[in-house]
Amino acid sequence: MMSLNLIIIVLTLLISIYAQNNTNLYVQLMMNPHEVMKRHQYWRLITSGLVHDGYSHLGFNMFTLYFFGGAVEQYFGYILGSNAAVVFVFFYLSALVVSDFPGFLKNRNRPGYNTLGASGAVSAMVFASIIYAPLNKICLFAVLCFPGFILGVIFLIYSFTQGKNLSQNINHEAHSYGALYGIVFSIWIHPESAAIFLEKILSYSPF
Repeated sequence: MMSLNLIIIVLTLLISIYAQNNTNLYVQLMMNPHEVMKRHQYWRLITSGLVHDGYSHLGFNMFTLYFFGGAVEQYFGYILGSNAAVVFVFFYLSALVVSDFPGFLKNRNRPGYNTLGASGAVSAMVFASIIYAPLNKICLFAVLCFPGFILGVIFLIYSFTQGKNLSQNINHEAHSYGALYGIVFSIWIHPESAAIFLEKILSYSPF
């Protein structure tokens, strides 16, 4: 069977690329909290993850999702067996909603506020992968490599400091909330992973 993670990536690529050339669809899919509240357009909580602010934004998210989402899908398979597929899809879709929800509440009375991208769900995948395999190396630009848990801390600090600014419709706060959701969700479905995570990082030595 084709990987569910790969199916999500392909669908996101196709819809994002098509929407880049269809302004009406692009606007209808974006996350606009005011429209969600006023017109009950709840689909935006999900569809905002299907459109991106340019090809670099799309490429970075899908490249990251390919590696980390694939790893999480495998971990779920080991942990959950036949239930893994349903849980994986639920995890991804719920991560889109949860990561955007604080921004939705904060900006629901701002008609001009829009945000888009799958960054929150991708962050959830990254941090779920870190919980299950904290010492696996993650490389930036194929040069700077760090254990996942160290890069995770750096990522959260960066996202927190950048979260005060909305740049090109990219909601940086969603990175932080998505990461936290990924941690909580991965431990929820496999409680033993928390103790294993702590054991691994406490035994970690960079030398």
